[in-house]
Amino acid sequence: MHRRQILLNLLVAGAALALPLGASATQIRNARLWRTEDKLRLVLDLSGPVQYKTFTLGAPDRLIIDISGARLTGDFSQLALANTLIKSIRSGHYGQGDDTRIVLDLTAPVQLNSFLLGPDGGQGHRLVLDLSNERHTVAQMAAASVPPLLHDKTHPKRDIMVVIDPGHGGKDPGAVGAKGEREKDVVLSIAQLLAKRIKREKGFDVRLVRNDDFFVPLRKRVDVAHKYNADIFISIHADAAPRLTASGASVYALSEGGATSATARFMAERENGADLLGAASLLNLKDKDPMLAGVILDMSMNATIAASLQLGNTILGSLADITTLHQKRVEQAGFAVLKSPDVPSILVETGFISNVRDSQRLVTARHQQAVAEGLFTGLQRYFQRNPPTNSYVEWQQTQKSGQV
Repeated sequence: MHRRQILLNLLVAGAALALPLGASATQIRNARLWRTEDKLRLVLDLSGPVQYKTFTLGAPDRLIIDISGARLTGDFSQLALANTLIKSIRSGHYGQGDDTRIVLDLTAPVQLNSFLLGPDGGQGHRLVLDLSNERHTVAQMAAASVPPLLHDKTHPKRDIMVVIDPGHGGKDPGAVGAKGEREKDVVLSIAQLLAKRIKREKGFDVRLVRNDDFFVPLRKRVDVAHKYNADIFISIHADAAPRLTASGASVYALSEGGATSATARFMAERENGADLLGAASLLNLKDKDPMLAGVILDMSMNATIAASLQLGNTILGSLADITTLHQKRVEQAGFAVLKSPDVPSILVETGFISNVRDSQRLVTARHQQAVAEGLFTGLQRYFQRNPPTNSYVEWQQTQKSGQV
């Protein structure tokens, strides 16, 4: 029996409501696809605002997207559909005028969440379609309804929260290599691979500051760490260096004083730009006596920097097994993105995209995966030695040592 579900969505910018009859059709310029653990996201890049509707059909399972007043100028051939909910994508003209129908042939029934986005952060108009497996969703809801006493008691503690910040994005490409390699693309790939690895590890959870090509101001990146009560914050970069011969990975922590090297100072100035940030605004000290607030901030920042240095040294040791190192110690400078007084934070330079050899390696999937694995190994070692209070890792350590 056919199942039909109509979802009507409408978003038209003010001026678009009065488009003249002779106006040219909106273009569907490009399509992008990526997946997370629980959903598949398809993004259609548009030249302007549109009206659209979606509905699903069964036997076989299909999702239909009808976009009014839009012509397809891009194609879907570059999308990696293997092992996703989408078997294939078809498109064609329908109705009167410039209307386009896109048909997604599905491997299973899906739950759909769709919405339109206007221009923002260097991106234009977009139609976003989030697909999740309907069967998995039902299974998750059933599992959530099980009384707590029936759940497995082997994981009674909280997960360690890791927030990963892929540097740059959107209108800010970061450093650009000799052959056009962009830092923002390299670090996003590494961050996504690291997030996927963290998700597989019991006792850990992860959030990405950005999971697509859009710009996030430095102060907002720090805000994400606080929003999710992060245990650590890792900012990933692949910068340019003053010297083209500079190569290898390096790790940076915050310094409240001067930079530990000219390179560290250069990196901090390059990353910070005009988007500097005061750490005092990140702690809720408004109701404190000014002198007491200063003492609290100083103590908190000192402890956080010490933890950041320890984390950085562990990460650096792990990266030494993967790639050459630019510096064998954790460098320090006044990076704005690391100025969180209560979250240990490090900035990892995975290599210099300005160096020909580094750049050639950084754009390869194999090296990106290796770097992600090295970063995970380092942070896992750090938390095994310094498990947060009430975390699953702490509980697991006590179980191993018999101190129950």
